[in-house]
Amino acid sequence: MSTRHVLLGLLASGPSHGYDLKRRHDERFPQARPLAYGQVYTTLQRLVRDGLAEVEGTGADGGPERTTYRSTDDGSRELARWAGEIAPPAPFVTNEIFAKVVVSILSGGDAEAYLRAQRAAHMERMRELTAVKTAKGADLATVLSADYALNHLDADLRWMTTTAARLTTLTAEVDAA
Repeated sequence: MSTRHVLLGLLASGPSHGYDLKRRHDERFPQARPLAYGQVYTTLQRLVRDGLAEVEGTGADGGPERTTYRSTDDGSRELARWAGEIAPPAPFVTNEIFAKVVVSILSGGDAEAYLRAQRAAHMERMRELTAVKTAKGADLATVLSADYALNHLDADLRWMTTTAARLTTLTAEVDAA
């Protein structure tokens, strides 16, 4: 996910300061990795440097001084371009689980035991996500984010089942190479 474009998207609804942008990011993208304040402010500085955002002003309002940012016309055009860009399906997917299965075979480990343990970890995460999405008061963004993660975990589980069924053949191929 592009932090710069997400911040531009949050600025599209009106001027904001970094603290508010971070809070809104974490609310709107509940299953994403929370943004660090440093990342927000560094990204805002780059947006200003690149002419995509500008400082609207600073104020304290009884608290610490805060700088308010707003999107520029160039920022709005960049956001529209990015939002309309089709995300190409990855030609190759990095699969850490597969790498660990192969390394386990290469090093004389127990690839089948690894797959069982990994499956258990996936199942636990799926239970956690199901609880999050079915919790009373869960908003649609939370439900959709959890659904996305659940579908990816389910695909991993199906892959692990297929791999476990083919482990003897894979082991022979890895050992022969």
